[in-house]
Amino acid sequence: MLHLVYGGTFDPVHCGHLAIARAARDALRCTVRLMPAADPPHRAPPGADATQRAAMIALAIDGEPGLLLDREELLRGGRSYTVDTLAGLRARLGDAHPLAWLVGADSLLGLTGWHRWRALFDLAHLVVAERPGSGLDGALPPELADCLAGRWTDDPAALSAVPAGRVLRLRQPLHAASATQVRARVAAGAPLDGLVPAAVAAFIEEKALYRAHPVAPL
Repeated sequence: MLHLVYGGTFDPVHCGHLAIARAARDALRCTVRLMPAADPPHRAPPGADATQRAAMIALAIDGEPGLLLDREELLRGGRSYTVDTLAGLRARLGDAHPLAWLVGADSLLGLTGWHRWRALFDLAHLVVAERPGSGLDGALPPELADCLAGRWTDDPAALSAVPAGRVLRLRQPLHAASATQVRARVAAGAPLDGLVPAAVAAFIEEKALYRAHPVAPL
């Protein structure tokens, strides 16, 4: 069975993330493990701490078949480099077990900026959540294009045939939600209807997250 991890900051988790996770679950017929980064090195510090972001994921996927919260990076601590996470998973799963990392198309386009990015393909497959206009059919950075040549597949079964090294294009439903949009709407005092699950919206309100002028704790 393919071991599939959906890594990200999830600041906060939103309906777009859930659409990607469900599409991957259905296309690959496997459990999707949503793994929040403890200390993401490629962006500004998250607006919610790691424990809060994990709690929101748990609320968002409660009762959702085939979606699980994975606290791997939170328990490990330190900078959340994907290559280190995959190396740890590979050591536990063994050399022959198929392992995949789910990312958005925008993350793939910036892959050459990741820590030891070439080593990722020795450790796992990549599953790329692709939306219309994502740019994957355009001009990839030459170094990235060379590395990806011969790795592409549209067949989910190809990821179970070998333990690592392939790149699957996952064409999933377009959803307008983004974490940046959610945070901006909270800061403006606007409703989050249709952008995050109701339980996540209630958590954000309860913890006073993402406000332009945070409320001091009582």
